[in-house]
Amino acid sequence: MNTEIKYLELLSKTFKNIAETSTEIINLQAIMNLPKGTEHFMTDIHGEYEAFNHVLRNGSGTIRNKIEEAYGDSLTENEKKELATIIYYPKEKVELMQNRDNFNADRWMINIIYRLIEVCKVVCSKYTRSKVRKAMTKDFEYILQELLYEKKELANKKEYFNSIVDTIISIDRGKEFIIAISNLIQRLNIDHLHIVGDIYDRGPFPHLIMDTLTEYNNLDIQWGNHDILWIGAALGNKACIANVIRICCRYNNNDILEEAYGINLLPFATFAMKYYGNDPCKRFRAKEGVDSDLIAQMHKAMSIIQFKVEGLYSERNPELEMSSRESLKHINYEKGTINLNGVEYPLNDTNFPTVNPENPLELLEEEAELLDKLQASFLGSEKLQKHMQLLFAKGGMYLKYNSNLLFHACVPMEPNGEFSELYVEDGYYKGKALMDKIDNIVRQAYYDRKNVEVNKKHRDFIWYLWAGRLSPLFGKDVMKTFERYFIDDKATHKEIKNPYHKLINDEKICDKIFEEFGLNPRTSHIINGHIPVKVKEGESPIRANGKLLIIDGGFSRAYQSTTGIAGYTLTYNSYGMKLASHLKFISKEAAIKEGTDMISSHIIVETRSKRMKVKDTDIGRVIQTQINDLKKLLKAYRIGLIKSN
Repeated sequence: MNTEIKYLELLSKTFKNIAETSTEIINLQAIMNLPKGTEHFMTDIHGEYEAFNHVLRNGSGTIRNKIEEAYGDSLTENEKKELATIIYYPKEKVELMQNRDNFNADRWMINIIYRLIEVCKVVCSKYTRSKVRKAMTKDFEYILQELLYEKKELANKKEYFNSIVDTIISIDRGKEFIIAISNLIQRLNIDHLHIVGDIYDRGPFPHLIMDTLTEYNNLDIQWGNHDILWIGAALGNKACIANVIRICCRYNNNDILEEAYGINLLPFATFAMKYYGNDPCKRFRAKEGVDSDLIAQMHKAMSIIQFKVEGLYSERNPELEMSSRESLKHINYEKGTINLNGVEYPLNDTNFPTVNPENPLELLEEEAELLDKLQASFLGSEKLQKHMQLLFAKGGMYLKYNSNLLFHACVPMEPNGEFSELYVEDGYYKGKALMDKIDNIVRQAYYDRKNVEVNKKHRDFIWYLWAGRLSPLFGKDVMKTFERYFIDDKATHKEIKNPYHKLINDEKICDKIFEEFGLNPRTSHIINGHIPVKVKEGESPIRANGKLLIIDGGFSRAYQSTTGIAGYTLTYNSYGMKLASHLKFISKEAAIKEGTDMISSHIIVETRSKRMKVKDTDIGRVIQTQINDLKKLLKAYRIGLIKSN
């Protein structure tokens, strides 16, 4: 009782009397009966900034839905397409129209402003005025409120309403206003953004994606295996650093390191030319961009460094069972073969100028110095560290949100459906406990990042999460990097998925996972990424009778030939869940000039018979607790237990 009174006394400092407390109760109770906000799910973006940015702007097609709701058949299809493009790219579209010959841009802008107001009214209808006001740009806050909430149909308001719009144009603020209201529509169209892993690698602009995400308040990120690799690199893990640089070379993305994050690769390039200058590096030509001898040489040089460092990490962490990363120890350098599991295979490349056959994992002095410099650069990159801070502030191993369980790859399982046990630091963990322990270990490594000698085991474990057999982020038995580069026999390239990926087609397995994470099996969904859905081969993103959704459909261009589409995204609003499959994004320029979009088709995953309200959500449960506390405070005021201020 004393503890509760102390809490109510603290609460009374914010709500000082009966009137203020009553007002807040009324306000919160009203919010509870508003429609649930729209959630937007994206995964496996892999640096494809333009496609990501476009889908973010169009809300996976939900903007077009709002235009339909506002106008129905009263606008032509071309007019709707133009209006949608303006909302997506307001600045660029207005400037394009202003530069047209013999075109009345002012009259066009007046017409567009009226149309945008109607769409904005539809988007704002599920929010309080306070929330809408907070999302407005300060320059036009007052004007936007007047236009959105005043009724121009009223005789005494029509001239007032029209005068505002005419004045905006006459003082040459039309473009700025269109940008402001379009951005407001975008911000309010999506209430919460979920990124289910893998922002980094393959595509050229992960840093721009991270810059964009820093502007979002209602955001969460589930770490993917490629994200954890960059986290490890940013914390000074040399195996992760080597992998990051190798992948950047593989996809010709060294600009990410040099220009975006300020990591100097010149000493490394000099080293690669010294040892591999006469090597054709046939298996190391970049997959994207202009073919370059230097990039191929850097690619091979870092691959060998990676194999050495990973072998050393494996030797010093035998409990991780990562001996598959010690490939260089199994090569017969005279014969040019490698022995894997008792079978000898010929190598397609036998030039190893930096490897000592007597001690193949030994780093050359130059390699060790190079890694030290690179480690210092990764630790000292201000922008990289800022982006990693976002991954820790908004990210984690998994998330439970509105009866959905979000994680990137898998919950490691045995073929019999039992959760796999992994020894981590102080004992064996499985299921939810394993995910929680991993989250804890990664965060401890982050907070010790300034001293690379502290908690080496934690940083080494982050490398395990990238490629370890029971890593929930990797989800395979082994990573065959060496085999894919150096052995032609494709049988050696095969990576076997964790049993989770087959078992999860069974509703009972999904229910087992829901119960493990404390969710209701009757109302919950698992939302994954990581494994691209091969649509062109007939695979479906919806599994286990709708209990599991895999929304990796090939956002990354590297996967689109395999999947047959350009990615899936998911939206979840007050009416239910809708899965969107996307056409390949042509370009931002085509979207602006021609109104091209990415939406291909929608799949209704789940429709609610009764529209979902805020009170039915996790936020609603928090608000209900607040209401209950305020009612106790109100009673305390009325009986004199606490005095009003």
